[in-house]
Amino acid sequence: MQKNKIKPLKDLRLLDRFLFAELMEDEECSKEVLEIILGKEIQLLPKNQTEKEVRTASWLKSIRLDVYSVDEEGTVYDTEMQQNWRDDLEKRSRYYQGLLDSSLLVPGEQSYNALNDTYIIMIMPFDLFGKGRYQYTIKAFCEEDKEIQIQDGATRIFLNTHGKNKEEVRPELIEFLSYVEKTNELQEAMFHSEKVTKIQKAVQQIKSNEEIGVKYMQKWEEIAEARAEGREEGREEGREQLLINQIQKKKAKGKDITQIADELEMTEEEVQKILDKYAETTQAQI
Repeated sequence: MQKNKIKPLKDLRLLDRFLFAELMEDEECSKEVLEIILGKEIQLLPKNQTEKEVRTASWLKSIRLDVYSVDEEGTVYDTEMQQNWRDDLEKRSRYYQGLLDSSLLVPGEQSYNALNDTYIIMIMPFDLFGKGRYQYTIKAFCEEDKEIQIQDGATRIFLNTHGKNKEEVRPELIEFLSYVEKTNELQEAMFHSEKVTKIQKAVQQIKSNEEIGVKYMQKWEEIAEARAEGREEGREEGREQLLINQIQKKKAKGKDITQIADELEMTEEEVQKILDKYAETTQAQI
């Protein structure tokens, strides 16, 4: 979607958040994806939530989870598709874990043992830790004795589509991660996994669905409009900051509002309004 040019729905990969979210809206596909990643059977409760917002207080930063699922045992899964490299993903997963946990206990609950087990899963087309692994499973352990693992039920999994340790990873997971990366190149006949085959067929159905095509266009238009508004706001803020700097420099030279307004071809009211706003902003930062 760079340079306001939309990527056709048919060209999207599972790395693209829209296609991934549409796939995971299907409860059976969401179940298949989690079973491939975790290597065990699970039974999800209806219904998955895509782009679920989690906020503990109005003044705190909220998060928007890509796919939020809960199984019959109460285990909570947050599955994220992270296409682009960021240097804050480890701490981002920590923040997600904290907000997710804070939303799980009901008021009045006396025991923290009531906290659900959680999995935060990030799927990425790069190696976050640089060790060549397809999968990094992170749990808390004791630094002095690594055999001691904290049984707090929190698990973070980072998946890398470019892994190299094939002999240590289930072939089905490798096949799935390969399909995530090469969604438009790999076809049904290339898969050995029944689950990956089902996912591939579901993706093809999504791409041929006219209603989803319209939804995709609307989503893209919303994003393009929001970006345009953001750029305009940025330009407006830049112009205002430039004026503030010019006014401050002229004031420092001893010029009064009348002189400043005349030199900048503004009214005295406009100059005073900018000065008042600057003073409010400065006071708020103190």
